[in-house]
Amino acid sequence: MKKILIQIESDPKTSVFDQITAYDAGVDQVLPYGGVQPEDVANLVYGAIFTRGGEELRNTAIFIGGTSVPTGEEIRNKILATFFGDFRVSVMFDANGCNTTAAALVHKIAHGRDLRAKKALVVAGTGPVGIRVATLLAQEGCEIYLSSRELSRAQEVCRQVEEKTGAQLMPLQVVSPEDMNQALVQGINIIACCGAPGVRLLDQSLWSSARTLEIIADLNAVAPLGVEGMKVTDNGQEREGKIFYGALAIGNLKMKVHRAAVQALFERHDRVWDVTEIYDLAKQVED
Repeated sequence: MKKILIQIESDPKTSVFDQITAYDAGVDQVLPYGGVQPEDVANLVYGAIFTRGGEELRNTAIFIGGTSVPTGEEIRNKILATFFGDFRVSVMFDANGCNTTAAALVHKIAHGRDLRAKKALVVAGTGPVGIRVATLLAQEGCEIYLSSRELSRAQEVCRQVEEKTGAQLMPLQVVSPEDMNQALVQGINIIACCGAPGVRLLDQSLWSSARTLEIIADLNAVAPLGVEGMKVTDNGQEREGKIFYGALAIGNLKMKVHRAAVQALFERHDRVWDVTEIYDLAKQVED
């Protein structure tokens, strides 16, 4: 019996990236559906859960992708609400790569280290990846500071995370190097830069002089990088007493986690892979 992955996205055209990754993970057939809205989900789910039964259900799974994370979350919720009893298949949510990317970044930072009571600053942290990075670092015991160019946006995201997880986050407005310096003097130990491609967020003069700073990670692979002096290939390299993780090193682990999560979908018919579950899986992936 073939392993079939139903790929659901709100974007008009489904991601080629996610389809190729699925095939590399050993899927026999990807059925891509683009332009899907939450109200369209039920019939797709019925097709997945009523065509196979018992143990055979584990050979069908659903992947939720697309560039709109909020719409993807609505689709995920609708899918889970449509399941009933044993009529369900495994589901992976990774719209815009938010969960696998965040899991890879935090695993790089946390692997082999005790992060309890460390102060972590998530820069440009109000996007989907930044929110999940902050959530996972909080789970590791960090005290979280989350920055945005707009204080109101940072405050709103911190409130949302607190409501969902109970973690207390400190919102910051960081627009200028002076703002960043004011953040660093809070005693920041870890910085995770989650900004847009080609946007410099942290100057070398600031990180090199930050006495408490220990670890810096950056997701930007487009020059100029988010961190001055960072290399995209940095994978635990040390400079001026700081440990660096660059975008390619994080991205390579992200791909391994993505493939491992897709493979694991077909081990059972009732798995739900979201950020916490994917992070737990990342801890088992050989880096």
